[in-house]
Amino acid sequence: MKKLFAQRKTNALLSLGALGIVFGDIGTSPLYCFSVIFGNGGDNIAANKTNIYGVISLVIWSILLVVTIKFIAFIMRAGNAGEGGIMALLAQIRNGKVRSRYSKILLLIGLIGVGLFYGDSVITPAVSVLSAVEGLKVVAPHAALIVVPLTLLIITALFTIQHFGTSVVGRLFGPIMLVWFTAIGTCGLWRVWQQPSVLTTLSPTTAISFFIYHPLLAFIAMGAVVLAITGAEALYADMGHFGRTPIAKAWYFIVFPSLILCYMGEGALLVGDPSVAANPLVLMFPATLRIPFVILATFATVVASQSVISGAFSLTKQAVQLNYLPKMLIKHTSAKLGGQVYLPFVNAGLFIIVSLLVILFGSSAKLANAYGLSVSGTLAADSILFLAIVGYIWHKPKRYIFAIALLFMPIDILFITSSSAKVLHGGWFPIVIGSLILCIITTWRKGEQITTVERKSIEGLLRNFIGKIHSQQPPIGRIPGTAIYIGHHAKFTPLALHAAVAESHELHEKVVIVSVQVSEAAHIPLEKRAVYDELDYLDGIAHVSLTFGFHDVLDVPAALQSIRYISPELDFDVDTAAYFVSMARVVQSKRHNMPNWRKSLYCTMARNAFNTTDYYKLPRRRTTEMASILEL
Repeated sequence: MKKLFAQRKTNALLSLGALGIVFGDIGTSPLYCFSVIFGNGGDNIAANKTNIYGVISLVIWSILLVVTIKFIAFIMRAGNAGEGGIMALLAQIRNGKVRSRYSKILLLIGLIGVGLFYGDSVITPAVSVLSAVEGLKVVAPHAALIVVPLTLLIITALFTIQHFGTSVVGRLFGPIMLVWFTAIGTCGLWRVWQQPSVLTTLSPTTAISFFIYHPLLAFIAMGAVVLAITGAEALYADMGHFGRTPIAKAWYFIVFPSLILCYMGEGALLVGDPSVAANPLVLMFPATLRIPFVILATFATVVASQSVISGAFSLTKQAVQLNYLPKMLIKHTSAKLGGQVYLPFVNAGLFIIVSLLVILFGSSAKLANAYGLSVSGTLAADSILFLAIVGYIWHKPKRYIFAIALLFMPIDILFITSSSAKVLHGGWFPIVIGSLILCIITTWRKGEQITTVERKSIEGLLRNFIGKIHSQQPPIGRIPGTAIYIGHHAKFTPLALHAAVAESHELHEKVVIVSVQVSEAAHIPLEKRAVYDELDYLDGIAHVSLTFGFHDVLDVPAALQSIRYISPELDFDVDTAAYFVSMARVVQSKRHNMPNWRKSLYCTMARNAFNTTDYYKLPRRRTTEMASILEL
């Protein structure tokens, strides 16, 4: 009984934390969704009863189909050992038995989705915080001049606190979002009570009729309706922070009903007074509560920004572990949950781009035009990868796959086509961001493939090298102690070991060659993490392959400490052993395997990649870094 109570308490706390991390983005969409559709700076759709009720119904059923059914009920079951996000789907595609003629296409679609998600990650903080601060103009019109400076100040504070970690931020933001959802749900219910006819929007026939009788208006509106489901991908990407069950419970019992009541409440207010279209959410509240609500909305949009920032951290970590991006500093902010991370480089990059967006666009209405394409493109990529997993990895029958595709794909296609109409009005921005990210990822992957071949040709097979040492005359000298050489490829000789033999003509009495691999699985249990090969026991040289999951902490000394029982060759003190790492410097050559600009880009990334010694958490004072050169 105590164990059950403790589990329920843990789930409740995780659900509260999820409110503060996962649902901020989608939870603050009511701030700008209707103002973009019906406001003066939006799509200029007339705010009459037919249009308002049609749009509300589109919003409600989009949320139901995309978030509740598509993500909560289906895609979140396709987690990779508890981890979510488009990179987790990509990892399963790479690891699964997908037909070769489709696998490259699926990987490309996934990488496009990754790029668009980064576009989402920089637009969300800008548009969310701007939309809340713009509420000041409703209660104090003379405050318009301070909107942008105040937005920049809030964004600076948000990115400054990221180093404290997800759990700390979640505990701080969770109660704020609980108050937020309670407030917008309660006020929405009050407005629905005043205008009960708005309840007809709960019927899908309202949305269908709007499409039948007003197809052009409905199509235009869908480009902004997609704003109501922003944060769906971040919800999935943050699954590793809290788990599927706490996220699902928070959605079903708090977030979903509050959002539905809020959108119906905004619509009820608009039907009675179309002049409130510029900011219906703030004006939905009584005059005496508007200033407190603007303050609450500002805090809530900070939380909204947090959801995509955490998602960007998780996504980048997965990309680095799977070698889609160069190594970078990853700080784990929780001793219990490996999925909670902080990446200083990503944090700084997001901060700079978000700040520039606020200055360049200056209003939430203009930024919202840039929003839809990144959201709809990422959602479509999720759908396609999920269908591939269902068919090729889960081996479900074709009729099952067809039914899911029929449920998901039409609305994804509709969102993309309607959002594409805004390319010239800001929609170009996520395309640019996505293209840059795709260029970086593909350049890094191509460069790694070329340098891997080059490195292997220099390294040579490990067994051949050991045989050469064994037959060498006079025998190579041995010195007391244990040396650990970090290899880049299993079965190949580390360049540092080549250098040690060639330069000093001696080896330690005990030599352990460690090859580190990162699996497409999210986590690898400790008991399955090491594969031991003694190579030649008489020479005291052993080889260990360590395999980590892409969400595991890459701590090589700790992993070696945990496998000391495997063999006497591995029974040594990791705190006194000497570590050797080969630091390869990549230089451009005249080979025509890549365009020169891509070579320059890869070399720049390789030079600025995080140090291998620190990445594998090797002790700096006992680690020797040996330089080598690789030609690209």
